[in-house]
Amino acid sequence: MFSLILTGCGEYQKVLKSTDPDYKYDKAVEYFNDKKYTKAQTLFDDVTAYYKGTERSEDVLIYLARCYMGEKDYASAAEYYSAYVRNYPKGRSIMEASFMVAHAYYMDSPDARLDQEQTNKSIEYYNKFVESYPESQYVQQAYDEMNEMYDRLAQKELYSAQLYYNLGTYLGNNYLSAEIVAKNAIKKYPSNKYIEDFNWIILQAKYQQTVNSVAEMKEDRARDTQDEYYSFITEYPESKHRSPAGNNGKAVKKMLAESTK
Repeated sequence: MFSLILTGCGEYQKVLKSTDPDYKYDKAVEYFNDKKYTKAQTLFDDVTAYYKGTERSEDVLIYLARCYMGEKDYASAAEYYSAYVRNYPKGRSIMEASFMVAHAYYMDSPDARLDQEQTNKSIEYYNKFVESYPESQYVQQAYDEMNEMYDRLAQKELYSAQLYYNLGTYLGNNYLSAEIVAKNAIKKYPSNKYIEDFNWIILQAKYQQTVNSVAEMKEDRARDTQDEYYSFITEYPESKHRSPAGNNGKAVKKMLAESTK
């Protein structure tokens, strides 16, 4: 095994030292097909200048993008696929490159708590792709992954709404802020998978504002919260929040009865 490793390393060093760009290119393709992406990428980089302006330049660029995807360097992959789209809008691999720009950003999308620049870029490029290639074999995957990205953006809003709710009345009415963030998220991402959680925060926030309300506003807020409560239990009869929602509903009914005496 050690002997085979040395042989492989020796062969690669020989290729690197070669002054024959065609030989380097052919070996780069071999390494790529063997999933030795780092070696392939280095060789493709070496011949890029030689093939500039030739027909093979297009192939070198798409191979470099594929190598970076293979190495899981998604940021570089997105950059190279984007370069291919810019330079070869009618190229042989334009459909692949157009899809993979979005997919690379999708793969590079971070946790919802972090900055979502890659997530937004992924959505942007997926939208461009499905508009340009509505019959492509990649369209369903594009829609599926785009929906995941929308869910991630919605999840980020959910974290914000939860944060405001947890702050309560600290330095102001953070319950109102939680309610506003949740409502805006539902409008912006109407199909996201956190809709129930957003509506739960809205109900809880309304309830807490009723509890902490001044006397002259309590009745109106209690009625508003009661309406929200009935909407919630009607929409989500099997909700994991069903029991606490019921408790809130009883408390609001009691406050409403007392406020109308």
